[in-house]
Formats: sequence, C-alpha cells, structure tokens
Amino acid sequence: MQEKYYLKAKKQAEEIKGFYIHLIVTVFTIPIIVFVNLKFVPDFYFFWFAVGGMLIAIFLHWLGVFGFNFLGLGKNWEERKTKEIIMNFK
Repeated sequence: MQEKYYLKAKKQAEEIKGFYIHLIVTVFTIPIIVFVNLKFVPDFYFFWFAVGGMLIAIFLHWLGVFGFNFLGLGKNWEERKTKEIIMNFK
C-alpha cells in the first residue's frame, strides 16, 4: 500500500516539475519573441498572438496539474462526493 502512495506522489512531483519547467521556458521565451518582432517587423505587433498562445498553454498546463484539485474537481472528487452523500443519508 505504501508503494502505491509513493508511486502516486512521485508521479505528482514529476507533473509539478514539468509545469515549472514549462513556466520557466515561457518566461525566458516571451522577451525573445517580443525583441525579434520589434527588431525585424516594428510596424506589425505579431508577438501578441505568440504570447497569447503561450499563456493559454501555461493556463491549461496549470489546470491539468493544479487547477482541478484547486477547484475541488480532482481525481478524488467522486470519492469525496460519495462520502458526502452517504453522510447525508445518515
């Protein structure tokens, strides 16, 4: 039983690490995209499309790693809801 919890915790830690790496890469990439846009095509600000897409991707990644648990809709939501309903019957 302990091994099951250990493997689950290890997987969660890897997901969190992946999110932080994604966040760091995004933070360092956005200024490069803005610089390239303003240097080579100063009349058209295309960087907003790239930055918007990257921020949407970061949000979706956050939602997958932290968000559903933060909102109370994580993997154990069904278990918690079932216990809550059972308690209401008593």
